[in-house]
Amino acid sequence: MKQIAIRYSRPVEPTPVWLRRFTKFVAASTLFLIFAGAMVTSTGSGLAVPDWPLSYGMIFPPMVGGIFYEHGHRMIAATVGFMTVVQAVWMQLSASRKFLKVLGWVSVGAVIAQGVLGGRTVLIFLPPAISIAHAGLAELFLCLNVSIAFFASQWFGQIRKMEKGEAPVLGTAAFVLLVYAQILVGALMRHLGAGLAIPDFPLSFGAIIPAIHSLPVAVNFAHRLGALTVAASAAALWLRLRRYEAGHPLRQMIRLLLLVIVVQIGLGAFTVWSGKQPVITSLHVVTGAATLMLSLLLAIIARATAWRTARTERAPYTANEVVA
Repeated sequence: MKQIAIRYSRPVEPTPVWLRRFTKFVAASTLFLIFAGAMVTSTGSGLAVPDWPLSYGMIFPPMVGGIFYEHGHRMIAATVGFMTVVQAVWMQLSASRKFLKVLGWVSVGAVIAQGVLGGRTVLIFLPPAISIAHAGLAELFLCLNVSIAFFASQWFGQIRKMEKGEAPVLGTAAFVLLVYAQILVGALMRHLGAGLAIPDFPLSFGAIIPAIHSLPVAVNFAHRLGALTVAASAAALWLRLRRYEAGHPLRQMIRLLLLVIVVQIGLGAFTVWSGKQPVITSLHVVTGAATLMLSLLLAIIARATAWRTARTERAPYTANEVVA
């Protein structure tokens, strides 16, 4: 006799349209904030304003020299922080999903911690450990806001309704961790001043494997190896996901991710060839953040389209019969 398993799903009201648009704007602004922060480091402007939270004792000092980048970064950060609070309050009042409300307030906590870390970095003269923590938390803050925008979107609602099947949930989650680790190594390299410790590319001191004679060279070469590992892992995921139809969200996301990784490697090369030209270097940083963002979305989509254990709930849920 065939057994019938009943899968019940709680009806969910869509997120209001203007709130959806606002979450996307907050996510995009967070990505721009990372670019602004990268410009501070790339131009050596981290201590152009030596006090915090004011700037030379003023709310808005003359925007000249490095002050333009450092104080400009503070103003953008304050604006994004304010929008993050608005986003959390708006979701608390309007969003129907509880986890979206929780994510909103977690994002507020992250931006507060990020601001404190940034201020602490200035006050104790840019110690590498705190500067790297500041950079790493910025990436997590981006992931939070991108997740909020995605979960609030109509696209996610459509993906949840798709037929479930076998999807690389663990593989995509591991890829997110790999990309984040690579970003942290890049942050370590930047804050150690090791970006040009190996001055040539694609070779390293004219060799495939250089002589490791200092910590900056070791970190720089580790970052290069990390880039190859990320690219190879993305290619392996692409091969695995080719069995899906061309229009499947997983196929769409992995194609976009591969394109961004190719651009990222190219920007890394031009960073070396240009002698760390600030705009190119900062674009390299923000494209790395975009790589993490897309890898996270790939993992979320894999989880949303994978088989899950059916849960039995009580009315007023809607039932769909699944024949076992």
